[in-house]
Amino acid sequence: MLKAILFDMDGVIVDTEPLHKKAYFSMFDFYDIPVSEALFETYTGQSTINVCKSICQKFSLTTAPEILVSKKRAFFKELFFNDPSLQLIDGVLDLIQDYYNNGLTLILASSASMLTINNVFTRFELDPYFKDKISGADLKDSKPHPEIFEKAAALAGAEREECLVIEDSTNGIAAAKAANIFCVGFDSFHSRNQDYTKADMVISNFEEIKFSKLGSILN
Repeated sequence: MLKAILFDMDGVIVDTEPLHKKAYFSMFDFYDIPVSEALFETYTGQSTINVCKSICQKFSLTTAPEILVSKKRAFFKELFFNDPSLQLIDGVLDLIQDYYNNGLTLILASSASMLTINNVFTRFELDPYFKDKISGADLKDSKPHPEIFEKAAALAGAEREECLVIEDSTNGIAAAKAANIFCVGFDSFHSRNQDYTKADMVISNFEEIKFSKLGSILN
């Protein structure tokens, strides 16, 4: 029996990825780090600190990863409060309300920092629908490690087989499957060059997984 929905945030609830990308590349330019578009795409779904640790190792930087994180977050904060393009993904608020009104427990499990998560939830008034939120930035391991979804299921008070994950990234889908949780891959124009082959099902519209259809999907 399905009891809980574990939502990713970026690319599923809100499209902050373009803002994160702008912030990352502003930081790369600031420190003159030659990160290519192709390399950057491999980090989708990972926490900022782990991305910066990898960048420091790959390019043998003397600047500490924590310094890069701080600079990237400063750029992102400026964009978050001033870029008018930031909006909820089409149909996701209806889906969240549909699940909530039908008694499912909702948990947010995102690689974003808790500051960013709280800013998004405040701006779009999402807190009433979610039992809890968890940030991968506060965990030892990032997606594709399963830790975030294992903890999210525990926060929901549900067994993993009673949960469903909604993800849009290669790393997020891998994390869900490593945690042995049914995973819906959300393939939209917001998510580029991601691998959905490990997802249990792939959708491009949230209408495909509204509450009334979940019984046939999971059985």
